[in-house]
Amino acid sequence: MVDKEICFRSALDLARDIREKKLSPVEIVENSLRRIEEVNPQLNGFCFVYAEEAIDKARNAERDVQTGKQVGPLHGVPFAIKDFTPTAGKRTTLGSKVFENWIPEFDPPLVERLHKAGGIMIGKTTTPEFAHSSFTDSPLWGPTRNPWNSNCTAGGSSGGSAVAVATGCVPIAEGSDAGGSIRIPAALSGIVGLKPSFGRIPMGILPSAFDSIFHFGPLSRTVSDAVLFLNITQGPDDRDIMSLPETQPISLPLRKEAVGLRLALCPNQGFFSLDPEVEANTHASAEALRSAGAVVEEVDLDWTRQIVDDWFLHWAVFFAAFFEQHLARWRDDMTPEVVRMIEVGQSIKATDFKRLEEARTLQWEKLRQILSNYDALLTATMALTAPAIGGKDSDYDSDDDAGLYKGLDMTCPLNFVSQCPVITVPSGFSSEGLPTGLQIIGRRYDESTVVKIAGTLESIQPWVKSRPPI
Repeated sequence: MVDKEICFRSALDLARDIREKKLSPVEIVENSLRRIEEVNPQLNGFCFVYAEEAIDKARNAERDVQTGKQVGPLHGVPFAIKDFTPTAGKRTTLGSKVFENWIPEFDPPLVERLHKAGGIMIGKTTTPEFAHSSFTDSPLWGPTRNPWNSNCTAGGSSGGSAVAVATGCVPIAEGSDAGGSIRIPAALSGIVGLKPSFGRIPMGILPSAFDSIFHFGPLSRTVSDAVLFLNITQGPDDRDIMSLPETQPISLPLRKEAVGLRLALCPNQGFFSLDPEVEANTHASAEALRSAGAVVEEVDLDWTRQIVDDWFLHWAVFFAAFFEQHLARWRDDMTPEVVRMIEVGQSIKATDFKRLEEARTLQWEKLRQILSNYDALLTATMALTAPAIGGKDSDYDSDDDAGLYKGLDMTCPLNFVSQCPVITVPSGFSSEGLPTGLQIIGRRYDESTVVKIAGTLESIQPWVKSRPPI
């Protein structure tokens, strides 16, 4: 039988229970494996599970505790890695038939650090092809379903990781985020997702070491677990020349206090057409922070949908540059949306691509003025609740009668101002029982403030007590 109380304990609590010999790593890992067996056939969060290896590592972890060895902050705790992220000696498919049998020979810094902290990698989680989409659905693995309603998507591209965490298979999982791929599935699945400041967690997996929009980050059920993940994995590594110098780890337990904070509120970022329930939950979260002592004032961010269009061009050029060589052989086996993006990227002039930096600069100027007067900005994470399985990003690319953008995710603009950390936390539920999310955007490199705000909201609205029906 699955022990759901163990399933839904935080990584911090599990690690402490292991150190204090209240729970065995073997018991925890075996329970995690049973939970995966229970939910994965219906939701498809995992594409690979390493049961025997994980149990062997759990036994070793138990021996270390019993013999009094010094152990790391994640000792004996299971975690999951997205199938976009290379793992030494283990298949990494990127959700694509192109890489169906690729077995990398290396771990990136993030994976190394999670192992060094004592964590036990229990499996790899599903992703759309090349992590391209807000919908996790790939030619290799099929669709990943939402734990709150299996007829809906879990979001993407870290959809499998979101499902693994939301259903209690693991307390933390890794995601990558170039346009919202951590925050989208976190919001749609009712959990926490953190896009740290650009370079805070080194990448070391991309063809280019000079990329400017990609991030690693955690998906978790609690803000403190997201901080634990960040503390373990942050810091420079020469494999990523863009990685930041190490900073002082954020102290745990978190300060949960909003008194004295000045927060700006722009629910739709100035141009999105919001679902009324998403908008209501965004305002309710802002009001909860106001009641906790924060000053919350509505502002006009003055962004337009041009930001989304520019981000798509940037993303399309990335795909053309690094995946076009596979078109001749694999076109018929690729996701049609991926083929379309590659072809769009191939059509863009180099000078037009460079001019996107001008648009990003104007976008930053508007955000800079707000963050110079406020500690953080609050917006919705998604304009809608989770759509039905079978959709695609291009279905959400039109304007309504009022001229507002009928998009789905409100995350990609924040990858164009990548130095700003962003966390998404649950903001409530729709009348149909689907989660909604709130984005908290901080000043450059200031993770400590965004997680304090998120932790404060968590203490007021304890979403961790809400569990999906599966």
